Amino acid sequence: MLTFFSLTSLKIIHMLKLFLILIFSISINVVLAQKLKIGKTSNTIQSVVKKTTETIGKGNQPNLDEVIKGLKEALSIGTDSSVKKLSIVDGFFKNAAIKILMPPEAIKVESTLRKVGAGKFVDDAILAMNRAAESATTDVKDVFFEAIKNMTINDGMKILKGDSIAATRYLKSSTTTQLTQKIRPIVEIALKKGNATKYWNDVFKEYNRFSIKKINPDLAGFVTEKTIDGLFFSIGEEEQKIRKDPAAQVTDLLKKVFGK
Repeated sequence: MLTFFSLTSLKIIHMLKLFLILIFSISINVVLAQKLKIGKTSNTIQSVVKKTTETIGKGNQPNLDEVIKGLKEALSIGTDSSVKKLSIVDGFFKNAAIKILMPPEAIKVESTLRKVGAGKFVDDAILAMNRAAESATTDVKDVFFEAIKNMTINDGMKILKGDSIAATRYLKSSTTTQLTQKIRPIVEIALKKGNATKYWNDVFKEYNRFSIKKINPDLAGFVTEKTIDGLFFSIGEEEQKIRKDPAAQVTDLLKKVFGK
């Protein structure tokens, strides 16, 4: 027969078992609750991502990939159009916005020569400089297309946040060094072929008859710089047209990206 103390011991052991079971149950519930909370958060994030993905490109709105392709297409069309316009005879010479005139250092030279009846030397030099620019512009499309091809999503996002010539500025920052290296040798050859160097020498030879101070700026460097400036001025105009003028949005992709 169990004694009082035996019964009491059994009760205590039983209560301890119940207590341990209770503690274990609470622990399990806490762990499960945390897992459920994490799972719920994860599901929420996945839901947001899914919703965002479904929203991009919904209806006729361009998605990010289409926007980048649209920017590349706009630059390709703009550069191609600009090169075609500027590389023909009078492409620079008869375009008042980009026509290459005497460099600032030579303005006084030009004025003095015209006053003494030697303006033809100046006119011949200006024509030769513009002909050199037109000649040098012919073979630069590959430089532009390489930069366009290498445009990243990050580049595209910066362009999207920029102004109406942001794409042109991207192209200028990406290609000026290569353009200078490619254009200058062509300019030098064209200047010699068009007798620009001779005209230039004639201008300063004539000027030096009336002035002690001699001026001899880098003619090829000057014409190269002005050629590049003219190219990007024209490309900027094309970009603005594509962004704003529906008539210039000549493909379905351009209409979708810029028409909105």
